[in-house]
Amino acid sequence: MPGGAFESPGLASWHSPEQARALVGREGRWCAEGTYHVLRKASAMTARPSRPVRFLASALAAGALLATAACSDDDGGDGGSAAAEVAASPLAAKSPTASASGRLTAAGARAALVTEADLEDDWAQVANAASWRDSLLIGKVDVADFLTAEVDAADAADCQKLLDALYGDDLLGKPSGASALRGFEEGDSRLLHQVAAYDKAALDDSLAWLKTLPTECDQFTATDDQGGRRTVQVTETSVPKVGDARQGLHVTVQGTAASAPATLTLDVAAVRVGTDAITVTAGGLGGGEDDSVERAVEQGTQRLKDVQAGRTPAADPGEID
Repeated sequence: MPGGAFESPGLASWHSPEQARALVGREGRWCAEGTYHVLRKASAMTARPSRPVRFLASALAAGALLATAACSDDDGGDGGSAAAEVAASPLAAKSPTASASGRLTAAGARAALVTEADLEDDWAQVANAASWRDSLLIGKVDVADFLTAEVDAADAADCQKLLDALYGDDLLGKPSGASALRGFEEGDSRLLHQVAAYDKAALDDSLAWLKTLPTECDQFTATDDQGGRRTVQVTETSVPKVGDARQGLHVTVQGTAASAPATLTLDVAAVRVGTDAITVTAGGLGGGEDDSVERAVEQGTQRLKDVQAGRTPAADPGEID
């Protein structure tokens, strides 16, 4: 080629902008290494192209993304629009994210959260999920119940920990890294999805602790600050076989709300994926939401795995990579 040659597959360079522009027009840019890279003009070579030119056109089209990344924006050209084209391209969805290094980032945690499309039904995302609290979960566990049943008093502490964790939305303990949460409502029911990075040993301990609760805290009572008593029951539920480890719980709290008898029902699932984990809690005064929890677990686990692999989770759960 006059005045230059290919320096890398799919990326055409010349040391003279006049030579480059004469061939492909002005759609190019001077770069830091003093060469001229063509961003996009393969289509200019369509009038009865010779075999070498056809090869060049294909190479230029394939190298457009590389050329955009290689160029500097110092000349005030159209680098911003070119970069936008790269971000919007199908290849961008396959590009590694910051989470591909193995450490969950804040952006990666947010990307791993499920969406309304993932949940289906009539779940609607809300903006105030971080402030959700249910007063029926506030109470002091009656230790006497455990002592009378000749059960170790430590079990009472575990049951208190469960109530406090459900109220504070930290069932797996404090994250060691990035975290994100998203909430949804459907009628009187709520669904909360959390994604976070944890210390591996602490995460395993938390999951092991959850597994003991259906036995240690199968039924107990708690008293609120006004003397009202709540009866709490905890049973184990199945969780889809996804991730590296998992545990599910079904929790009911019978008490009083707005001066009337009420029962809060919560379905809870936690899944570990490497050193990260998701937690899904759903339910309300109208009953549990085991089907929605199962779907959120399946979709949420896949989204987290996509993020960990450096992929962008599909916007529609029906999409296939």
